[in-house]
Amino acid sequence: MSQTRHVPVMLQRCLDLLAPALQMPGAVVVDCTLGLGGHSEALLTQFPEARLVALDRDTEALRLSAERLAPFGDRATLVHAVYDELPQVLERLGIPRVQGILFDLGVSSMQLDEADRGFAYAQDAPLDMRMDQTTGVSAAEVLNTYPPGELVRILRMYGEEKQAKRIVSAVVREREKEPFTNSARLVELIRDALPQAAKRTGGNPAKRTFQALRIEVNGELTVLEHAIPAAVKALAVGAEHRRPYSLRPAGRRAPRRRPDHAAAAELRSQPGLVQAERAQAEDHRTHRRAAA
Repeated sequence: MSQTRHVPVMLQRCLDLLAPALQMPGAVVVDCTLGLGGHSEALLTQFPEARLVALDRDTEALRLSAERLAPFGDRATLVHAVYDELPQVLERLGIPRVQGILFDLGVSSMQLDEADRGFAYAQDAPLDMRMDQTTGVSAAEVLNTYPPGELVRILRMYGEEKQAKRIVSAVVREREKEPFTNSARLVELIRDALPQAAKRTGGNPAKRTFQALRIEVNGELTVLEHAIPAAVKALAVGAEHRRPYSLRPAGRRAPRRRPDHAAAAELRSQPGLVQAERAQAEDHRTHRRAAA
């Protein structure tokens, strides 16, 4: 079932980038966003000596992926967890370091396809939007209970919605009459609240609000802030780290590195080390003057 309805994005590119680190026997790769298992299946197929640890907060995704990855036996370990829990997951499994880590961020195709999840604005459904339906607050609870100022902040920050104040004013007015429960009512409210000029461009006018609510409900950016440093720390020394393209135009000088304030603070807390650094610098200046 999952195989026929899910096509993983940038699959070959991901395999190519991870290949140098995963060709060694006993390599461990982590799929931090398992979803329907397309990337994981390809990794296990392409690298027959590798072991997979796959995380997902969505219990339905885990169930479907378990069926898909069953032929690989104990080479695949699936865990119900959010990706910022990676250090705890690896500790429980007794894995000190891994050779590769993959993140495929955003909402999954399965979550958009399942109407009762409430992610899609194109069809009426309960306003849930939780990736893990066993815990947390729903989108309806956010709309019905958050203060107006907080809702405006969420729509602006997570949805880049320029009409946030108009939309929130309408939401607050309507929720006093009756709490929000379904997506169709919210979509209709947004259409009515926006000026005609704003509705003529950019596709469905509700898409930015739905994106913002989804990010807030699932704490996506907060989780990511913790997950990326944890993932880097989990990589084995010497593991491959590849980028698909350069972030700096050719011919440009690299930007000056920002000062390491944490390292400077550590130096200030060790006077002896500071004095040694200063003495070394003075010796260097003396030698340069003598050579001149």
